[in-house]
Amino acid sequence: MNAPYSRQDDKDISIEEKLRALHELQSVVSEVDKIKTLRGELPLEVQDLEDDIAGLKTRLVNLDDEIKNLDTAINNKKIAIKDSQALIAKYTEQQNNVRNNREFDSLSKEIEFQNLEIELSEKRIKEFTGEMTEKKEAIESSKKQLKEREEDLDRKKKELEEITEETKIEEEKLKAKSEKIESFIEPRLLTAFKRIRKNARNGLAVVTIQRDSCGGCFAKIPPQRQLDIASRKKIIVCEYCGRILVDENINVIEDVAE
Repeated sequence: MNAPYSRQDDKDISIEEKLRALHELQSVVSEVDKIKTLRGELPLEVQDLEDDIAGLKTRLVNLDDEIKNLDTAINNKKIAIKDSQALIAKYTEQQNNVRNNREFDSLSKEIEFQNLEIELSEKRIKEFTGEMTEKKEAIESSKKQLKEREEDLDRKKKELEEITEETKIEEEKLKAKSEKIESFIEPRLLTAFKRIRKNARNGLAVVTIQRDSCGGCFAKIPPQRQLDIASRKKIIVCEYCGRILVDENINVIEDVAE
């Protein structure tokens, strides 16, 4: 006699055995789902926090580069002011030695132009200084946010590690159990099971009849169809939700992991 859920040729496996295996597989993966529910949104929260931290670190690097560029721009404008002041002194000195009014007027225009350049540079320095102040404030704000996010991440990671550690052994046993049952089920049927389960809101691909209704969508099942399901002669799915239906008295094979 074959051991429970040992692989056989598909033709040697009865429909009833297939239904039992599917029902048991559903029970096992539902237990795994419960463990994942226990973890809740923690894995996603950890990922979101890690993404936020990476983004804040990138923002800090960019802000630091922008401040360096502004500082360079300010220094360049200061140099430009000194150059303009030197030219003004030069042109003023030359005005003392001009030979006619035309030369004097020409130098006056040059002096006026350099004074305008100084005013423009001073205006730019003021603007750049204001931008630097804003970016420094943004850096302080980002550093504060970064610290908060890192503290949140540490806390969430510890919570997740504690829950994972508590459920690790149980989850590993359940996964080993589900893999053994899956090896017993023909690939075509297993693929269908996984497809239905993926599309089902509650992860139920196999459900029992409850109060003459589908245990998944609660649609009423006609008496004759219930008899067909109870006979376990063929695999029957709900006409409304597509879940595989089994009778509530179907026997669950125990100790499948052994």
